[in-house]
Amino acid sequence: MRKKIAKFLGVVATVTMMAVSMTGCGSSDSVESGDGNLTGTVTMAGSTSMEKLANALAEGFMEKNDGVTVTAEFTGSSAGIESLTTGSVDIGNASRALNEAEVSGGAVENIVAIDGIAVITHGDNPIKEISSEDLKKIYTGEITNWNELGGNDEAIVVIGREASSGTRGAFEELLEMEDQCNYANELDSTGAVLAQVTSTEGAIGYVSLDVVDDNVIALSIDGVEATEENIIAGKYMLSRPFVMATMGEISEQNETVQAFFEYIESEEGQEIIKKVGLILPE
Repeated sequence: MRKKIAKFLGVVATVTMMAVSMTGCGSSDSVESGDGNLTGTVTMAGSTSMEKLANALAEGFMEKNDGVTVTAEFTGSSAGIESLTTGSVDIGNASRALNEAEVSGGAVENIVAIDGIAVITHGDNPIKEISSEDLKKIYTGEITNWNELGGNDEAIVVIGREASSGTRGAFEELLEMEDQCNYANELDSTGAVLAQVTSTEGAIGYVSLDVVDDNVIALSIDGVEATEENIIAGKYMLSRPFVMATMGEISEQNETVQAFFEYIESEEGQEIIKKVGLILPE
């Protein structure tokens, strides 16, 4: 499994949502059944941005191992890592690099995919591109009307994620405006941001690139479109890692968790990552 402890900058069905109360890393409920099929559980919690990826990987893994149950909660990146470090889950999903405190607490950063953050506006907005500096001014409240950017005389409705969101953390950090944003609405999921921007004239928000649809406009930033090709080439500035963190190295986890990571690294697992619109880490 590829993993990077340094920050990435520039560089799980049961699909059923359920409360996770199983033992975390180092649990011993994983055994080989007599017919050679793997049995046990894998529990995850964390980033809402990683829901599509986590569910797809969980479903694929369980199809190959019918004695295994994979469960996930989508509670936000910081909450997911907290669940990991307190032993509530095997894997903490974070749509950002782990911070120093999380790494010091024993969490290991396993990067499974790279995601782009798309800045989206209402579908009727004539503005198609923006500079990173003007984007920052919108989110810090210095620019409040689209006419200041050559658009309609319309108030800008600034949409973002809740404080514990990995997407928010990455967005603010990449634009160097941590704790400076003035949000009209702080929403608790990627889907909620997409829906709000879709239905609100004058709105602007940020979401994972893979959820962008034809109902919104994904703005070019500094003349660069939010595309997979541009992210791979290092041209698009808003990109971040999708992390499946473990307490200790993957090799220290129980057999079922190790097998799950092996599946992610398999050809089938890598194809799933690409099919949900994400980029394979190098």
